[in-house]
Amino acid sequence: MASKKLLNDVERCVDENLEGLVAVNPGLRLIEGTRVVVRADIEDMKKEGKVAVLCGGGSGHEPGHAGYVGRGMLSCAVAGAIFASPPPDAILTGLRTITKDNPAGTLVIVKNYTGDRINFGLSSERAKAEGMKCDMIVVGEDCALTSHDKTAGRRGLAGTILLQKIAGALAEEGKSLEEITEQAQLVNKSMGTIGLALKPCSTPGSTGALFTVPDDEMELGLGLHGEAGVKRIKLLTSKDAVKVMIDHMTNPENPTHLPVKKGDRVACMINNLGGMSVLEMNIIAKDTLQYLEGTLGLQVDRAYCGTYVTSLEMAGISITILHLNDTFARCLDAQTNAPGWQAPVLAPGQMDRKTPPTMKPVPPPSSTTKEDKGATVSKEEGSLLYTILQKVCSRLQENVELLNNLDMESGDGDTGNTVSRGTLAIMEKLGSLEQTGLPLTCPAQLSMELAHIVEKVMGGSSGGVYSLFFTGAASELQKEVSPQAWLKAMNTGIAAIQRYGGAEPGDRTMLDALCAARNCYRDNLPNMAPLEAFALAVKSMKAHAGRASYVHADRLTKPDPGAVVVAIWLKAILEALQSK
Repeated sequence: MASKKLLNDVERCVDENLEGLVAVNPGLRLIEGTRVVVRADIEDMKKEGKVAVLCGGGSGHEPGHAGYVGRGMLSCAVAGAIFASPPPDAILTGLRTITKDNPAGTLVIVKNYTGDRINFGLSSERAKAEGMKCDMIVVGEDCALTSHDKTAGRRGLAGTILLQKIAGALAEEGKSLEEITEQAQLVNKSMGTIGLALKPCSTPGSTGALFTVPDDEMELGLGLHGEAGVKRIKLLTSKDAVKVMIDHMTNPENPTHLPVKKGDRVACMINNLGGMSVLEMNIIAKDTLQYLEGTLGLQVDRAYCGTYVTSLEMAGISITILHLNDTFARCLDAQTNAPGWQAPVLAPGQMDRKTPPTMKPVPPPSSTTKEDKGATVSKEEGSLLYTILQKVCSRLQENVELLNNLDMESGDGDTGNTVSRGTLAIMEKLGSLEQTGLPLTCPAQLSMELAHIVEKVMGGSSGGVYSLFFTGAASELQKEVSPQAWLKAMNTGIAAIQRYGGAEPGDRTMLDALCAARNCYRDNLPNMAPLEAFALAVKSMKAHAGRASYVHADRLTKPDPGAVVVAIWLKAILEALQSK
């Protein structure tokens, strides 16, 4: 049975959500053809020489993050699909809108999820390449994880909103980008969050709940997308549940704990994950403040209770504690007209609500300069690349169901579908050998074309990862195409994934298979023919079990789907090469 939600169209629910937001709050603008929301007075902000603040992420967490766009908070928010990071081109559209002709620059706030780190990181690098000034901070204040595994690290949760509020207030005061970034980093180090769920959520159009929680149990420490928590506990009273949460968050034996001591001055946010009643929230707030002040002896100078970051209709809460100083307190008290923080936003001088017109996107920079197209190969070698792409796409399409099944253990079961979207788009662009739409005789251009296709079509972290890989590889194929150049291309692509993805070989990700093949190819290339070295490299791959560091090791028994994807396309390349 499908989940019950009051929608018009599952495919357009994110867009209609944003259209409704700006219709109610005419002080916001939705950029035409995008999922990017900006302040209506963005040009005035630029003229005032103030730093802009951008944040975003997957939808389903409303009012985060578009609900926090307004004077004194965010300048711009970029929304992705449900629980999926927005694509880099949408993020870059937002960056251009608020940063172009703004020498003060932009602070990009990113929650610590792999897809967000990759896509926002890629967009920030491209913005810098276009001459824009920006800095990025990754928020990770989750105190649930007891593992020292750093593959993904501490997740960004409701504390992100406190950081947005403080950064936005500092920007409104006219502080420099460097000063705001420094304070934002201090906020990130000074807070912690822990979550608790009673009931799961379901995504629009799904056939059931995203996960299950027995009626007599609760899940402690889960993530915003329903990622597994640290443990299941029996259903408790509000008072006892609050004690378990805060004790876990402040336990010195927990490597992600928040240190607190009697007399500490703090702010506390009690957040509704979407499905809790106001009655329950008020009881939980009372119990939280009593425990913090009465039992732990903290000085709670600021307290917030409400719906700040949700997980659709998940019945659950999160508690955030922030160590306060005078600067943080002043910024939390500063005025903002962001609707998610207080009253709806109205445009300057406007008293009655009117649906605002859309803003035209800031056009990308014109490509009038002559670019180096890159080294070329013969028509015959281009034909071989055509065969390779055909074989890769074919093999990946044949394994869609397998990849989905592998992903169900540590993810949301859509790896196969995600890869399928990318391969189908590549096949469509590839066409026939005589009328192909891809630059087969220029590997550097071909790599960039593949980067654009996967980041636009695949979405989420997979699209970002492969776009990073192809973009990095392209730079090494500009001047030369040879076995050594292909090795350098793989090295650079892997380095780009590691830089923004945060994983390393041995962390049970796609890098395990990719690096194993690269290392074997590199070590044997000097002593044998390139094809023989590559064949040996393909045989060297091993897809380790598991992917998500949030899932306990004993629950991971199947190969990582991302590593299996790498194995499939590398084997397909070998097949194509050997057939020639």
